[in-house]
Amino acid sequence: MKIVYKDIHEFNSKDLQELFLSVEWSSGHYPEKLVVAMKNFETVYSAWCGEKLVGLICAMDDGIMTAYVHYLLVNTDYQNQGIGKGLVEKVKNKYKDYLRIVLVAYDKEIGFYESCGFEKSADSSPMFITDLWT
Repeated sequence: MKIVYKDIHEFNSKDLQELFLSVEWSSGHYPEKLVVAMKNFETVYSAWCGEKLVGLICAMDDGIMTAYVHYLLVNTDYQNQGIGKGLVEKVKNKYKDYLRIVLVAYDKEIGFYESCGFEKSADSSPMFITDLWT
């Protein structure tokens, strides 16, 4: 299996839907919105196995100090093969001169992110507003 990494923002909705639903992320139910989101992110790196989109990382930044990783996902059939770490390394390299790279990790993901060099904050917690229209 040869994985090719790409720095692109143009995706078709089917590829995004398949990737996001493979990890059971609800945003996969809105593939057309994902297409627009990918165009709007400052940074998008994707991982491909042939013609199949198997991984993706997206980040936003303020242009000088802080970058925020919004999405990192790898199709479940391709996990534990170094693809996620490869995507994180691309973001770390791009933002190497920034003061910080920030992300929100679920508890089950903390070990992975720590293995990539991230540290869990001792004095802050992620906060969300979801379901704005319910």
